[in-house]
Amino acid sequence: LFSSRFVGINASDINYSAGRYDASVKPPFDIGFEGVGDVVALGLSASADYTVGQAVAYLKAGSFAEYTVVPAKHAVPLPSVKPEFLTLMGSGATAHISLKELGELSEGKKVLVTAAAGGTGQFAVQLAKKAKCHVIGTCSSDEKAGFLKSIGCDRTINYKTENVESVLRKDYPEGVDVVYESVGGKMFDLALNSLATKGRLIVIGFISGYQNPTGLPPIKAELLPAKLLKKSASIRGFFLNHYLSEYKMALKHLLEMYERGDLVCEVDFGDMSPEGKFTGLESVFRAVDYMYMGKNIGKIVVELPHSVNSKL
Repeated sequence: LFSSRFVGINASDINYSAGRYDASVKPPFDIGFEGVGDVVALGLSASADYTVGQAVAYLKAGSFAEYTVVPAKHAVPLPSVKPEFLTLMGSGATAHISLKELGELSEGKKVLVTAAAGGTGQFAVQLAKKAKCHVIGTCSSDEKAGFLKSIGCDRTINYKTENVESVLRKDYPEGVDVVYESVGGKMFDLALNSLATKGRLIVIGFISGYQNPTGLPPIKAELLPAKLLKKSASIRGFFLNHYLSEYKMALKHLLEMYERGDLVCEVDFGDMSPEGKFTGLESVFRAVDYMYMGKNIGKIVVELPHSVNSKL
């Protein structure tokens, strides 16, 4: 049994609660994908590997709860209960594994990261920089651009004040080699058109469509075969669940980087949101709204205070 202290907010929470990931799951069902906290009780099989009070993280559906039963195989031991560790569970691992397996990064490659100041974008920027790439990040405010510069982004594009297409055409006439794309819609079309010869576009998500009835933003895909052929380019989809064999190693690597001070894990508790910090399960819906308004810098995390009159 696990007591949650921090839970992570993901763009895909809306897709899951709308029944798009698994149509066979009928409401009511538990939502939320990841949590960090401590062990409060152990089943027999878990007592060999875990102790009561130990800090653990886990990645499984149903994390928006104060107490959760977590199978031992889904738990990851942590040095301490810190919200920064939560950022690595889904967001950091997604960036790490997708860029390693699909990005084929090498020194000097030009990498475009969309929604670069978001929960997973922040890691794509840093990991691409560590691979000695030139990194371009799109974002929606000057404050986000400042954050991106602080984590090593070479060129930031605030799409509210600059035209992304003309910046890319003017500054990168040869195109970009890799795109880490999680916005979809117009941004996907633009990224596709900006690919270099043999360029690779990795689809991490398409948040611009999640809130509409189908969950899909419209894209101009009719010319897709011709565009890919002309550039020998490719589009690869990435869904973390299909790469769980790589997960433990990726997480170990990210945790070591963070502990060494080589990785910024930016957490946004919503302190700047209209009603203040996201505290308690009742603030989860505010946190999701805050993300969809494009306000967050880094990973949105909700803190669950320890209840003194807990029913356990």
